Amino acid sequence: MSRGGVSMLSVAEALERILAAVPVLGAESVALSEALGRILAEPVVAAREVPPWDNSSMDGYAVRAGDTAGASADRPIVLTVVGEVTAGRVPTAALGPGQTYRILTGAPLPDGSDAVVPQEDVSGDGRHIRLVRPVDRGAFVRRRGEDIHAGDPVLEPGTVLHPAALGVLATLGSPRVRVHQRPRVAVLSTGDELVEPEMPLGPGQIANSNTYTLAGLVTEAGGVPINLGIARDRPEELEERFRWGLSADALVSSAGVSVGDRDFVRDVLTRLGAELSFWRVNMRPGKPITFGVLRGRPVFGLPGNPVSAMVTFELFVGPAIRRMAGARVLHRPRARARALAAIDNPGSRWGYLRVRLARDREGLGARPTGEQGSGILTSMLRADGLAVLPPDTRVEPGESVEVILLRSDLDPSP
Repeated sequence: MSRGGVSMLSVAEALERILAAVPVLGAESVALSEALGRILAEPVVAAREVPPWDNSSMDGYAVRAGDTAGASADRPIVLTVVGEVTAGRVPTAALGPGQTYRILTGAPLPDGSDAVVPQEDVSGDGRHIRLVRPVDRGAFVRRRGEDIHAGDPVLEPGTVLHPAALGVLATLGSPRVRVHQRPRVAVLSTGDELVEPEMPLGPGQIANSNTYTLAGLVTEAGGVPINLGIARDRPEELEERFRWGLSADALVSSAGVSVGDRDFVRDVLTRLGAELSFWRVNMRPGKPITFGVLRGRPVFGLPGNPVSAMVTFELFVGPAIRRMAGARVLHRPRARARALAAIDNPGSRWGYLRVRLARDREGLGARPTGEQGSGILTSMLRADGLAVLPPDTRVEPGESVEVILLRSDLDPSP
């Protein structure tokens, strides 16, 4: 599609170009206490059995199942207690016929035993116990290696390390883990009208919100934001700030990428040696967006309007950061939702419209957050997802629409 002779890429084409140009960062070793949310850089293969020995899943008595055969209320079986096994201790002698060990949860099973009787199922005087029903072999026993066998592949590269993964690594005796480096992403806001939030607003000025929304999105995507502050609409100041950002792994700016008299970002990046791939994408909000590579670093010039900046980040920058961080899953999940009110996308561009989502007995429902202007930041505040609509499309109530889920707690399953 084109406007005024300038080609506009589709979202898919733009994303394909970005991901083809984005490198995966190297690996580093970190302590498990620092690994939450990091992305695994190498496969984890178990070097030990989990659990390492047969153990009891209950407080009770370790027995030989054969000794309990025929037990009943009329003919109880009596076993002699010959010792106690607690967690962290190993029984000193094997269990003989007619004998039992008092055993606590997690304690190793004594040699010779093959079942555990829960303490509530026996009666006794401390020296003997009485059983009124037989016990099956293996009852209440956690077998050696029943969770993990030595040599089992446990975690694949690209896995995000959540708390359970850290627990498994600790169980396998790994105090440290190899993870991909977190991308350091320089964030620059541009515009003569911007002031920092703590400053009073003068005539024609607005608070700089993009730095903080984009920095938050960088962190959420797995990167480390570096604040380059505000650059005025002057080429020399933009060039200075971009040079500062070359210490990072990627650069993201907002505003100054369209065709206005004071839109200098593309020219400055080109002068610095950036190879720019595109600067217009067939979407709303967010048509003017530039992407290229500057000295081996991905560089994004996002629109200045707050909603446009956030939506284009979600579609393009977030997946790029996840790719750099070594993630296998690069994109937000998508789902089908039932329109709870009309969702309208007039015009010739694909729409990414902010919607609230709610799940009921009929499934996931979507309702517009209200006015969809690219400067209405509260439309993102209220949004649970982005409804994806083709050009000149209106989705009527009850009809289905595709939604990009922005909240991790929303279940994408139907």
